[in-house]
Amino acid sequence: MKRRFETRLFAWNKQTNPLPLMLVGARQTGKTYLLKKFCSQNFGEQIYLNFAETPDYMQFFRPTLNPADIMARMELFFNRKIDAGKTVFFFDEIQDCEEAIASLKFFAEAEIPYRILTAGSLLGVKINRLRASFPVGKVQMEYLYPMDFEEFLWALDEEMLAEEIRKCYAANTTLFDIVHKKTLLLYRTYLCVGGMPAAVAKFVEQGQDLIVFDKQVVSDILTGYLADMTKYAGDVNSVKIHQVYRSMPKQLAKANTKFMYKLVEEGSNKEKYQTAIEWLQQANMLLSCTKAELPQSPLTAYRVDNMFKLYLSDTGLLVSLARINFNEIMQEQTMMYRGFLTENYVAQTLATHRHELYYWSSGNLAEVDFLLHLADGVIPMEVKASDNTRSRSLQVYMEKYQPSYAIRVSARNFGFVQGIKSVPLYAVHCIE
Repeated sequence: MKRRFETRLFAWNKQTNPLPLMLVGARQTGKTYLLKKFCSQNFGEQIYLNFAETPDYMQFFRPTLNPADIMARMELFFNRKIDAGKTVFFFDEIQDCEEAIASLKFFAEAEIPYRILTAGSLLGVKINRLRASFPVGKVQMEYLYPMDFEEFLWALDEEMLAEEIRKCYAANTTLFDIVHKKTLLLYRTYLCVGGMPAAVAKFVEQGQDLIVFDKQVVSDILTGYLADMTKYAGDVNSVKIHQVYRSMPKQLAKANTKFMYKLVEEGSNKEKYQTAIEWLQQANMLLSCTKAELPQSPLTAYRVDNMFKLYLSDTGLLVSLARINFNEIMQEQTMMYRGFLTENYVAQTLATHRHELYYWSSGNLAEVDFLLHLADGVIPMEVKASDNTRSRSLQVYMEKYQPSYAIRVSARNFGFVQGIKSVPLYAVHCIE
């Protein structure tokens, strides 16, 4: 399946002496598949080390981290000379070998231009625990998220439609009405299936039919996530991690989506669950959206750390966790779940496109779902699940701060009226 990340891989490979590339992301987002495919298509020789499958590979990095010594050990084991200029090295599940992580500094500083790719499950958690030995500044960090809606369209062989969506977004021109309705239906389908590559592949394999789509593939991924919480929690209480994650449907379903500790456990507080939340964020399982007290650049200077919302990394996982029936999403008149699913979808799409997530509120009077730092400044974004776009909050914000323009994401077609850019739900990935 075509992924946007492949473009960044090709750009990395064009560099004369690229830094080792570390691909970070939640489990099952396709890290190993993408990197293996890239290695096979672009290099005549490759060395693939999976430290989880073959722990003995860790011995290549002991007792020294000198690249020449590591290469000599590999040559002896694999019984062949290694031409570094023609070989790519892929260190998979690198979180299981701290020495391999530390060695990246020495590979980056070596005179020989080694090409090294690395990936691993829960790598974000591991990196946070290796602050002293992590090769800061010697690694190119990249993040892989679940497939966004545009990548979903590519997987469905709807590339013409994907291209037309981008054209309409850029020109603020409406998409042909019958195509607009078709694309909204595809968007709702995406909410059900989600963007995990295995789920999308199964959906395509089964004829792009939700009726026969095997929901078990998403359920199995969710089960794997929950198992990882127990296996890799370390000194963080895995029970608390489970409790936070399982509380997410309740957190998002309420009118005010600000995270509330009491929904995890009655009477609980920040001190009890903060480390569990941080673990889930570092594992890329949850996305955090923080309140900005003032919508001014830089937004980081005005963040209110104890006021935040959390979202799941993928709507398919959220649908599975909340046990929502697909019919309740696909039927246009059913609105019970679509509000929080829509907001989660927008959050994960923005995160995929490297937007930091912020929101704004003025007490109980008004709240804007997202603030984006774009080329035109800080731009407010309002999210609606339907074509009903009435909102007092956005008007309050615009009157108070007078942004260059505002964005309203809804089921309505493209347009630009009275300073508000209308973006259909299926085009959030165009906002960059």
